[in-house]
Amino acid sequence: MTKLTRDFYTRDALSVARDLLGKRLVRIVDGREISAMIVETEAYMGIDDKAAHFYAGRRTPRVEIIYGKPGFSYVFFIYGMHHCFNIVTGPEGIPQAVLIRAAEPVSGLERMAQNRFGKAYARLEKKQLIQLTNGPGKLCAALAIHRDCNGMDLCGDELFLTDHDAEAFEVLSSRRIGIDYAEEAREFPWRMYIKDNRYVSVKG
Repeated sequence: MTKLTRDFYTRDALSVARDLLGKRLVRIVDGREISAMIVETEAYMGIDDKAAHFYAGRRTPRVEIIYGKPGFSYVFFIYGMHHCFNIVTGPEGIPQAVLIRAAEPVSGLERMAQNRFGKAYARLEKKQLIQLTNGPGKLCAALAIHRDCNGMDLCGDELFLTDHDAEAFEVLSSRRIGIDYAEEAREFPWRMYIKDNRYVSVKG
């Protein structure tokens, strides 16, 4: 496996969102690895994207990281209960980001089970096995990604992404999820996912 470099992220969010599928998201906690293969992403494309936190050039302390160098994490808290993990993309100064919506568990399964459900992996029900990482908040909980991870350099050693030999898959696209407020932007087909992967959060 090879860690993704800064150059990978220095592209538009749509390109990165597609190319992240099949890549591995790795979190190192107490010297132990937790990882999952990315199966679903969403692109947020600059100041004209009404679904983005940085729409119309909005700059607040929360979103300032997105105006910085690509290849850093943007983690925000939503609904008072879930963290969402995003990756800053594009050239510095032009805000773009990719939300990681779902992933397929690869390593550190015992730690994931404890993080999500407080019990051993072998004791998880069938539904819980899928619910480990089949949504943005769920994968953050499973991989111990929280607000302290905001602004992390994804070219570092605590939270990063790697390339590896994944099986061939077909990529589908659709409208993004949960952005009905975003007027015409809610129709943009900027959600990418691996066809027939059981960990995708929303089918179709």
